[in-house]
Amino acid sequence: MAARIDHAVTSGTFSLDGQTFDVDNNVWVVGDDTECVVVDAPHDVDAILQVVAGRRVTAILATHAHDDHVRVAPQLSRATGAPVLLHPADRVLWDMVHPDEAPGGQLHHGDMIEVGGTALTVLHTPGHSPGACCLHAPALDVVFTGDTLFAGGPGATGRSYSDFDTIIGSIRDRLLTLPPQTIVHTGHGASTTIGAEAPQLPQWLARGH
Repeated sequence: MAARIDHAVTSGTFSLDGQTFDVDNNVWVVGDDTECVVVDAPHDVDAILQVVAGRRVTAILATHAHDDHVRVAPQLSRATGAPVLLHPADRVLWDMVHPDEAPGGQLHHGDMIEVGGTALTVLHTPGHSPGACCLHAPALDVVFTGDTLFAGGPGATGRSYSDFDTIIGSIRDRLLTLPPQTIVHTGHGASTTIGAEAPQLPQWLARGH
């Protein structure tokens, strides 16, 4: 059985720099009928477990550690026995959300995570946060971009620990180099493709400066 992608949307809040916003987050689950990985654990453990549907969870992959992406990660880890994996550069953000509980492991650029016969390659794409990562599954023609790249532009860089020039460099060098047919599954909102986003890079640069 080939790996497939399952999806849910959960609702909650995002808080940073003394402000709080209502948000809807995508949760992506990649695997086969036996095992899977969960990409981000935002607001609702029960909603995520419904998508998991009894399969063995081998890892919880945090694209970054803003609270709306890891709020229930420790709880999901306890429920499934799977470690939460996070790039170490985002530990400062993780500790704001879970000061008494460390992630279960680390993600690094170039790491490969295999699940259901499919490999996901970790792409370190800082900018939205220092340790932001995307997960590229070439066999599925998919990249999971968290809050690094959305339909219509890069993720936000107006808050602490973010930087516009850095996110543009990450997108240009590590995402827009992927095949144009690659589907971009984002942390919020609609999916897009690399081919649809690549021509907009000059506009993003102009908008950012």
